[in-house]
Amino acid sequence: MLAKMKSTYMEYPRPFWVLMLGIFIDQLGGSLIFPFFALYVTSHFNVGMTEVGIMFGIMTAAGVIGGMIGGAMTDKFGRKSMLLFGLIISGLFNIVIIFIDQIEVFYIVAGFVGFLGSLSGPAGQAMIADLLPEEKRADGFGMLRVVWNLSITFGPLIGGFVADYSFNYLFIADAVTSMITAGIVIAWLPESKPELSEEKEAQSMLQTLRGYGTVFKDHTYILFLGATMLVFLLFMQMFNTLPVYMRDVQGFPNKYYGYILSMNAGMVVLFQFWFTRRFSKLKPMTAMAIGCVILGAGFGMFGFVDGIAMFVVGMIILTIGEMIVAPFIQSMAAKFSPEDMRGRYLALMGLFRRFTNIFMPFVIGVVMDTFNPKWIWYGAGILGVVGAVSYLGLQKRAIERFKESEKPVLEGTAPVVKPAV
Repeated sequence: MLAKMKSTYMEYPRPFWVLMLGIFIDQLGGSLIFPFFALYVTSHFNVGMTEVGIMFGIMTAAGVIGGMIGGAMTDKFGRKSMLLFGLIISGLFNIVIIFIDQIEVFYIVAGFVGFLGSLSGPAGQAMIADLLPEEKRADGFGMLRVVWNLSITFGPLIGGFVADYSFNYLFIADAVTSMITAGIVIAWLPESKPELSEEKEAQSMLQTLRGYGTVFKDHTYILFLGATMLVFLLFMQMFNTLPVYMRDVQGFPNKYYGYILSMNAGMVVLFQFWFTRRFSKLKPMTAMAIGCVILGAGFGMFGFVDGIAMFVVGMIILTIGEMIVAPFIQSMAAKFSPEDMRGRYLALMGLFRRFTNIFMPFVIGVVMDTFNPKWIWYGAGILGVVGAVSYLGLQKRAIERFKESEKPVLEGTAPVVKPAV
């Protein structure tokens, strides 16, 4: 076992492991808060899910602008500086939030957090793509998922108990972990931005922003992101809707949500690579379609069952779907993106993800406050099927896009063969 762990460690460069350590520490702090953020807003300001939807919509709309600018800044100024900016801003605003007692002021702060915090969004993923050769990149993104979920395995368990006592300690802990991570980045993480080739001249910031026109003309990538947006809609329900539904409709205590979310993360840590290896033998679009159907079935089940035992079963089902579809999203996005436009390509994926959060939290809030909340889960089941059909519809276009490639999208998890997309 130790020999295998050492062999795995030696396969990746040291800066990659430094980045993984920093991400783990920062996400550990974040996982104390984000599963309970909707609970905090509703209880602290004495409002319903409609107001939560407005807050998330403001934050996301500002994040759309911040993410697009941040993608261009990542390509122009580098990854490390943008990572540091995001960590420091996150820590400072976590402290500010503690002192806000009016929902109107909170809306304004949410806008600033969404914009400034999203500037650093594309930098981490771009750095992983920079540090690893193509044949190791999918495994690297898989490792990112394991690290992220390892932090969630412990964070919600702790946060669930602390949330029942005081939310303020959660914000303080997240601020501390952000500053610790910033120190690690400063001390041990080098800049990874690729050097420009001799044929290419350095661009101004305006020229870099204009480069988004090239990304939008990549029609196959845009269609891929459109299909992936449906997956993002499903994932959103796990963190925004499910905790409030479990508390207000099912009558569960906060810690029950913490339990099943930690179970979700633990399953990813233990079984992610097993599922990736098995499904990498399929065409990626086919594998993603299967994952979408299973993901939608798990979420849809919540509309038909009662009791914590059945919610555990539903979480197991949707986690299996997540483990199938999620690795392909990042590895395919990295496959699409040219080296010198990596930040902007990944930023556009972030734009599609955030777009789902601009209006949908408000719509979901209205449904939960006004109609039968179970319709949220019925809709999730339908989305899973629509997402699957969308990915299968992209099969031919993806084959044409990558027909010159000699490596599979999930290199390192399957034998080196002519790629089937």
